[in-house]
This record gives sequence, structure tokens and C-alpha cells, in this order.
Amino acid sequence: MYRFQVKAHTQTGDFIGIVGSTPELGMWDINKCVLLQTNGESYPLWWTEIQIDDFPLSLESLNSQKIKYKYVRINADGSVQWEALGVNRWIPIESDLPATTIIVEDGWFGHIQPFPYGYFQEPIAQKPLKKGNEGLKILVIGSSVALGCNSWLLRGWAWHLEKALNEKYGHILVNVSELGAGVSRTIDRFPLVVAPEQTDIVIIALSLGNEGLAHCPPHQRKAVQRHFERGLQQLIKMTKELGAMPILGGLYPNGDYHSEHSWLLRDTHHRMLSWGVPVLNWLDAVDDGEGRWKQGISSDVAHPNRLGHRLMFDEIDLQLFDIDKNKLIQAKQLSTQKQEVPIYRDNWGFHVFACPEEKSLRIINTSKNTYTIATYWEELQAAIQSKAGLIPGIYISKKAEKGILPYFWVREDGAIETLVNIPPSADIEYSAAFNFFTPKATEILYYDGLLGLWKESDTTLRVINESDHEYNIHPMWKEIRSVLKAMPEGVYEDLIEPELPFRTMLIGKDGLESRVKVPAKSSVIFAYKCKLSDISRVAILPLGDRCAARMLLYKMEYDGPAFPFDLTRSTNLGDVADMIETGFSDMWNPYFLHYNHDERRIYHGKWSGLSFAHEVEETDDPLNDMSPVYERMRVRYSARSERFWYTLKKCDEALFIRTGITDRGYVIDLLHKLKAKCEGKPFRVLLISPQSSDQFAGLPHVLHYNLEFNPDKMYDDLGYWMYCTDVMRGILESLGISSKNLFWCPPNPPKDWAKE
Repeated sequence: MYRFQVKAHTQTGDFIGIVGSTPELGMWDINKCVLLQTNGESYPLWWTEIQIDDFPLSLESLNSQKIKYKYVRINADGSVQWEALGVNRWIPIESDLPATTIIVEDGWFGHIQPFPYGYFQEPIAQKPLKKGNEGLKILVIGSSVALGCNSWLLRGWAWHLEKALNEKYGHILVNVSELGAGVSRTIDRFPLVVAPEQTDIVIIALSLGNEGLAHCPPHQRKAVQRHFERGLQQLIKMTKELGAMPILGGLYPNGDYHSEHSWLLRDTHHRMLSWGVPVLNWLDAVDDGEGRWKQGISSDVAHPNRLGHRLMFDEIDLQLFDIDKNKLIQAKQLSTQKQEVPIYRDNWGFHVFACPEEKSLRIINTSKNTYTIATYWEELQAAIQSKAGLIPGIYISKKAEKGILPYFWVREDGAIETLVNIPPSADIEYSAAFNFFTPKATEILYYDGLLGLWKESDTTLRVINESDHEYNIHPMWKEIRSVLKAMPEGVYEDLIEPELPFRTMLIGKDGLESRVKVPAKSSVIFAYKCKLSDISRVAILPLGDRCAARMLLYKMEYDGPAFPFDLTRSTNLGDVADMIETGFSDMWNPYFLHYNHDERRIYHGKWSGLSFAHEVEETDDPLNDMSPVYERMRVRYSARSERFWYTLKKCDEALFIRTGITDRGYVIDLLHKLKAKCEGKPFRVLLISPQSSDQFAGLPHVLHYNLEFNPDKMYDDLGYWMYCTDVMRGILESLGISSKNLFWCPPNPPKDWAKE
């Protein structure tokens, strides 16, 4: 059974038909053509299933061993449009195929490929080839090209290789490739599909195309290239850890590549050739010199056709697989022995060794002086570039020591970019980051090609940042917050520079609960310090006036998801106290909300000092229909209210911040109402206003600063905004509040938090 299918755009009443060189296909008689079908879910795909049993069925097919055919468009008026003149589609005739349906993928109507593409609808268990007495087991793990896609019955380069190696050497080949696989997916699959096979050789055949190189923004292309190369290095290492010999499938073009893609393709290709691993070198045979397929050897932008697969196979030197078993065993044993190469030494006791195979660098300082590795140390850098074989990216020291940076960054040219001090008596080894990305080495919690988090133990967590910019990790990053539930709850500090801001990680039962910063091209180790209950976490809750407090916290990066007063104007402190006492619910009650078109501001009828300037959006029509605005406010402010109460309950201490002029009576009223809501929890009220502090003298829990933070001036003058931010930071630090003990509210508190 053959299922012929083709994509075609049609008008209502049109049909697609197929006519060809067999009786089942009408013997080229248009009146006997077979009509295809489609439906709403599948359109523009048209298909038909035809049983063709007896071969050959005509003199034409007897001579060519092919079934030839074309598609036709039958218009609603009865006219017929053939898809092409002269050139026919075709599929080969084979009499010994399994009794199952073959899907014939014919692409688009009118676009006839020179070679057919078809595959079995259901996976077919092929009769395994027998391994010779001296034969080896070879495994291919890759993507769709390695699987044979777009070649007839998936008989791609790997299929040809299997036949040739079995006939020549008695080897057998197992193909566990997967459609669409990239390096990350292949790394995940590797322990499941490769390790159980106990193979002698692993061919790793992946492409830059499946990493998204063709269509990612230009500024991300180098990161894609870097991610791909490190993934290949990791797969090489994983293969060697199994005691198998790795071989790399070479790179190949993509029809959507352009000049920069082509340069990156060649750049990675040349680097792969320097890794000391055999490479199946396909690029020159199939690349047109501009990163795209040569004419006539591809069926689409990503895949070679039958001819392209054959060209790839023809480029494989079969002698590469002429390996004596004993020699292979010796090579495996040798690969497990670390071979260090001397790179540099001086007369005072400074030594550098490299293990090119492991992509590691060992630095020993037996002198009494501190050495500094820097870009300006040209002699050392030249030796490293020429002998060490370092690859671009982060190199990490597994053993972190005080006073020694636990990482450095290697540039594209193989030089060390990071300034690293090596103190006396140091003996430290740095290894490429990919060496840690294996199941044996560590538990990967998260990796997106640039940011990586892994659990080294129950007390240590490593974060790497392979990008060119600082990473800001925070609880609102849902994916990161969630994966950190794998770490025991507690306070974690940067093992090397714990005094720096945003180098304390708070992890609770729901994961990350603090903001953390990781510098560009760096690695930070967070070590367990104490229980969360051992520190007193302070929540900062702005109480309005205007948005000055929110703006300052934003610049300090102490801001999280918004609270009720953050983006409002609330000039009367009495209104604020009343809203807190009544639970905020009337704050977004449509009955009290009135829109002023001239000011584009919503005023509140119950609390006259309350108004909103950020709720009406450009697409709204507030004069005729305020219902979308009211609904949006209900969603926003009910969520902000929920965060306010969650924060007040979960923090250990609360600091309420109020800017703007007020009077003693309002403050006393606020204190009474806050005391009731805090239910015995320690709290303070920080008042910032241009008035004498004497007005608030003697009030418990109250701190007043005679200052003015003008939000209008902040918007207009960044220098003034930053000055105010520094003043606010100093005030908070004087109160013992920093990124180390700040309580961070999640954007969506757990639904059952009130019952806890």
C-alpha cells in the first residue's frame, strides 16, 4: 500500500488527482486519474491510498524499475491543470518490501524533486545484520539527517554506511537518531539509548541548524555556536566515559544560511577538526561555498535528498573503521589516562600544565609571590594558545579556595580573558564547563545554553553565566524558582565573595526567594550557610503618597511584584490607614471610581486622596465603556492586595515606607491599625517628608527623615534619581536591611497560604 500525499492550495470545488504509469494510476489517462482527499484539519495536504501489488505493470515500468506519475488540479469548471511538463515524479519498484503502508512525501504541487522521499507508516523491524568474529558495534546518535530523512525509505548516509561496514569488516550499526534532536536533547537521551548498547564506537551526528542558527537574532548567533560546540564536547566526554570511541559527524549546510551563518559554520568545522577526534568531513562535498546546499542535492532547506545522502556517504573513509579490537581496547585504556602537557614554566616555581583531551588547565605556584594571569602577559598567553587546546567559554575549578577565583573565561582565540590571581602554594585545576555537565559529575537543574545551575551537593550550588551580560535571577522567573526546590531550604552565600550585594540566595519550600546576580562570563558557587529561620527577613511595604518609594526600590533592585500603593497617588495618610484596616476591597470598587478625561486619571469617591494614572490604556474607550478598565483593575489590585497580606504574614519583620507630608494624628492612627494587622510581628514605619522630625518624636516604631524625594524630578533627571537612590540605600543599610535579608514576595502567592 502506498499513501501518496502532496500539499496544494485550491479553490472551492477544485480537486487534486494523481495519474501515472500503472493501471492503478490510470496509465496516464486523465479520465482514469485517482482523486485525492483533504479535510479542514489537514488542508493544504491532499492524500490517497493505493494498493499496487504486481510489478512490473507496463513496458515503461519494466525498463525503468520505477512507477512514474504526476499530480493534476481539476478545477470546478472541469478544466485540468498538470503540475509540470516533461518531468515526472517517480518512486522505485521493490518486490520484497514488508506488507505495510509507505508514505510518499511529495512536497508541494508543481515542485517536483529529482528524487523521491518515502518511509514506512509504522516502524519496521529490519532483519539485523550479523556481526563478524572481529566485527565491532557502531552506534549513530544524531538528528533527522542521520536518521535518513528525505531519502527513500530513510536510506541515508548511515544506511549506506551500515551496509558497507558489515560487508567489508563484519561491523554492525545501530541508529538511535531522533527527529529534530539538538545537543541538549541528545545529552538527555544519551544515558538512556547509548549506554545500554555497550557499543565500541559512537558516531555523534548533529547540526547547527537544529540549534536555531538560521533564524535566531544576529546577536545570538555566537551563543548558539558556543552552545553547540560545548554540547559536542560533552557528548565526546560521555562517549569516552562509556569506554567507546567517539567519531563526529561533520557539519552540513542549510538552505536558509547566509554569509555570517556560512562563516560560523566553517569556524565550527575547523575547530572540530582540531579536537583530536575523527570527523566525517562532509562540508566541502555538499556546501556551495555560501553555507547552502549544492544544486540538486537537497529536498528542502534542512535535508539532503537521496543524492545528497549518497554524496555524504561517499565522503566517509571506510578505513577509519578498520580497527583491530585489541588496538581499540588499548586506545580506550589510554583515553582514560590523563595526559598532562607542560605549557609554561619560569625559574621561580610557576608552572602551567594542560590536558588537551580533558580541556583542562593546571596551575602550580611554588614560589613566594602572587602571579596574575592577565591578557597583557603575552608570553604566557601565547604558550596557552599554541599548546593548551582550550575551547572558548568558562573554565571552572572544582576546588574553590579563598583568594583564588574559581573560574576564568577563554576567548575565541584560546587566550584567557579573565584576570586571575594565583597566590603562593596554589595548585589548582580549571576544567571546561562541559566536563561538569554529565550525570556522573553533577545534577543539572537548569541550562539554556547561557545560564546553568547545577547541584554539586546538598550544601553547594553552582551557577554559570556564559553570556556577555550580567544575569539577574529572581523569584519572578518561574522556571528558575521552581528548579531550586531541588536544593535544601536555607540561606546560601557566594563562597568567594559573600560580602557583595545580591550574592545571597534564599531558598524556601517553593524554591528561590531572593534576587541573585551573576556577572557576565563567570561562575559563582553558593554554599549553605544556615536555616532560613536563623535570619530575620525584612519586608519593605510602600504606603504611597506618590510612586517615589517604588521608583527608588526599582533602582536599588529591591523591587518585586507591585503592592497596592506602588502605582497610585494617595496623598492622605488617613485614607491609607483606612484601606489597610478594611482590606483594600473598595480600592477597585467601580461604584467609587470616576474617570476624569481631561487629566486621564481615575479618582476615588470614598477616599478622596486616592487616584490612579496608569490604568486606562490606549486601546480603551473610557468615555463610553469603562468595564474593561474596571475588570483590569480588579485583577491587578486584588493580586497586589493578596501580595501585601502574604508578605505581612510571611516576613519576620516589616518596614512600611511613606513619603509625603502628613501629621502626627494620622501617623498615630496608622500605627494602631498596623499593630492590629501585624499581630505582634515587629514592624517599623519609615516616614520621609520635608518637615521637622519633632512632629513625630516619641512615637514608637516611627523613624522620620526630613527629606524630599520628588518623583517628577526623578523622571526628568536621572542624576537626581540616582542621588535619591543612594540616600535611600544608606537609610536602609543603617536599619540593617540589604539584599542578604530582604523578604521577596512571589508574584503569585500559593492559594492556600492563609491556612498555613
